[in-house]
Amino acid sequence: MKPFELVEPRTLEEVFLELDQGDPSVRPFSGGTALMLMMKAQLFQPERLVSLRHLDGSFRALSVDGDVFRIGAMVTFSELSRSLVVARHFPAVVNAMPALANVRVRNVATVGGNLAHADPHLDLPPIWMALDAEVLIVGSGGQRMCRVADLLTGYYETVLADGELIAELHVPIRPNWRTTYMKVTTRALHDWPALGLALSLNVQGGQIQEARFVLSGALEKATRLVKAESALCRNEVNDDLIRSVADIAIEEAALESDNRGSADYKNHLLCVYLARAVRFLMQGSHD
Repeated sequence: MKPFELVEPRTLEEVFLELDQGDPSVRPFSGGTALMLMMKAQLFQPERLVSLRHLDGSFRALSVDGDVFRIGAMVTFSELSRSLVVARHFPAVVNAMPALANVRVRNVATVGGNLAHADPHLDLPPIWMALDAEVLIVGSGGQRMCRVADLLTGYYETVLADGELIAELHVPIRPNWRTTYMKVTTRALHDWPALGLALSLNVQGGQIQEARFVLSGALEKATRLVKAESALCRNEVNDDLIRSVADIAIEEAALESDNRGSADYKNHLLCVYLARAVRFLMQGSHD
């Protein structure tokens, strides 16, 4: 590994001063779980890393603000999984944790770093998208809000400009919605998924009123399938409907072959796991 400088500013203003170099070899550093692997593989050789671990305030938020749950970018996966609010309102996030990474990784990996990394195989971004979450982006010139669905623009690419940071994740608390995440791995449990599927439904009176359907793993970025969502809504939920929605999703997603399976195999997985996700979320919908 090439030698590099690690700086640890104490304030956000100092962070921006360190990052304002116009130099691609200067990068912010949070949990570093993915960054260290890239550096060891010599895919990235920084001159300087700017640590964010001393930032507090909004970067450490874990609180309810009206009907929104605020999660600071420096909150770790372990902290997230222990939150009673997350367990109550967003059980899909907690349920995803055991197969997301091992305990050592969850203890240091951060919510903001995970999103900014923009790896299309990650488990949490499609869940945040299905939950209609937004991020608060801060920079030396001010701040702005961005939906997670718009944050990810391509393979390891985001809308973040040089010198900008994710400060918070805002997740709406929606009592009538139910969410699940399912993934298929062809190797170990913690391996990248051949296919990841996040589904969130607004179910009232036994009928789907609204839906958010997100695929990941076999695409260049986590992708919301709006045509398939529309087909799910306000129709009788049965096997014929699920097969029809799956066909629409296959055409809309255009899944790709890779070393985890062929496109045909992944299309089959999409059909199987969409049916499982819909049936799981519809359980008890007539209560």
